[in-house]
Amino acid sequence: MIDLRSDTLTRPTPAMRAAIAAAEVGDDVFGEDPTVRRLEEQTADLLGKEAALFVPSGTMGNQIGVRLHCGAGDEFLCEAECHILNQEQAASAQFFGVFGRGIAAEGHLLTLSHLEDKIRPDDVHYARTRMVCLENTHNRGGGRVLPFAEVEKISAWAAANGLARHLDGARLFNAVVASGIAAREWGRLFDTVSICFSKGLGAPVGSALVGSHDHIKQARRLRKALGGGWRQAGHLAAAASYALDHHVERLADDHANAQILADAVRQSHTLRLAPAQVDTNIVIFDLDQRLGTAADFCKRLAEHGVGMYPFGKYRVRAVTHLDVTTEQITQAAEILLELSE
Repeated sequence: MIDLRSDTLTRPTPAMRAAIAAAEVGDDVFGEDPTVRRLEEQTADLLGKEAALFVPSGTMGNQIGVRLHCGAGDEFLCEAECHILNQEQAASAQFFGVFGRGIAAEGHLLTLSHLEDKIRPDDVHYARTRMVCLENTHNRGGGRVLPFAEVEKISAWAAANGLARHLDGARLFNAVVASGIAAREWGRLFDTVSICFSKGLGAPVGSALVGSHDHIKQARRLRKALGGGWRQAGHLAAAASYALDHHVERLADDHANAQILADAVRQSHTLRLAPAQVDTNIVIFDLDQRLGTAADFCKRLAEHGVGMYPFGKYRVRAVTHLDVTTEQITQAAEILLELSE
């Protein structure tokens, strides 16, 4: 199977497995796992922040980020199709009484013009607007990289208006590689950033939240409350650290492979890229209804040895990653074209 359903499907490489096996470990709840501590220092330094917290998942990292900046009766502003609003089970409302206010944007890329009139007045009828949350790269936006200049404008506007800034950077390093803009440059525009190690970077488990010393001290308490305190987590931290050392620059290979798939979609008369621009490792396309539903089409693809993901009734997502070679992507593109004719 050439499995392109998600970049979360990656498995540890032999070298990563060796790093896992050799990891020095301790009890992280007691603050005694040296490998976790090194990963947190490494991650904070990469993002230009004072401190970091290793957490089990990107969802937990995002939700801790929300709670750091918002309380019950507060709201945060975000793009209407972002992950934190659509694919985290409305956790901020479930756990914290915090409302995520989605704002639709063309191409799912928020600009300052979408936001500057959205702060609610100080009135007993309204939620308190406390934070802006962006997602980079944007999953449902086809892995698009947020325009850096626009993010700078949003960040400055938010700070000037007393709003906190959180970045869902699950695939931030894809944005770093595609844009050539360093992670710490993206990081300086936000109070907190969540990054994932278990997607394109290829680690089996884990994310990190970065921010100030005070933010991370509070985040550690929140992690415990959410059941995220773990013990000999250094084995997992070793995989994440290995990924940061060895798997960032190679993301460019995934981006190049995504272009092979995108070109196949462009050649087809019954498929259409959505969005038309492919920046990183995610390719989303719409089907002509004559091909059937996305679920039906993905089933046919699977029968021919290619895994893709139904992303809507007539929409399909394919994600390139380190477990799929260029030769396999070329084969998948040929099968995609054949089945779309």
